[in-house]
Amino acid sequence: MKSSLYILFFSAILCSSFTCKKEDKTEAIQIQKPSTKIDRDSIVSYAKNYIGVPYVYAGSDPKKGFDCSGFVSYVFKNFGMTLPRSSSGYKDLGTALNPEEFKVGDILVFYGYKDRTVVGHLGIICEANGMQSKFIHASSGKVQSVTITSLDTEHYTKRFYKCIDVISK
Repeated sequence: MKSSLYILFFSAILCSSFTCKKEDKTEAIQIQKPSTKIDRDSIVSYAKNYIGVPYVYAGSDPKKGFDCSGFVSYVFKNFGMTLPRSSSGYKDLGTALNPEEFKVGDILVFYGYKDRTVVGHLGIICEANGMQSKFIHASSGKVQSVTITSLDTEHYTKRFYKCIDVISK
């Protein structure tokens, strides 16, 4: 009887140890950029599903709301890409494109509206046309939601920092 209890006790310990190790390994898995080519139009089409989702500071959940970097990282994560979760993480990311190189799915990076030295906003190009492109983003402005805006508005032209391609590499 005692030996049966010992076996049962040690089996329970072994099982729980195995479960913990298995969970730890699952959490350590990192999403990496997929080796297959991503369709840029699919990124934009997916992003447009979230038009109207409210702006929420530090938000990254469509059920609760998005901030700009939460929205961009959420969209690209759906395509197997991990991008910075904070807009400041885009300051040194990628190589700046010339306006004639802008493509659908590229990321627009803007300075903050109060501080022109700090990156403060992001968006995804949904209609590429150089500095007249349109982009989808989580806006903290009047709209207070995911929306599409023209880059050639004064508010964004003055704050424009760069456009980067995170897909083609």
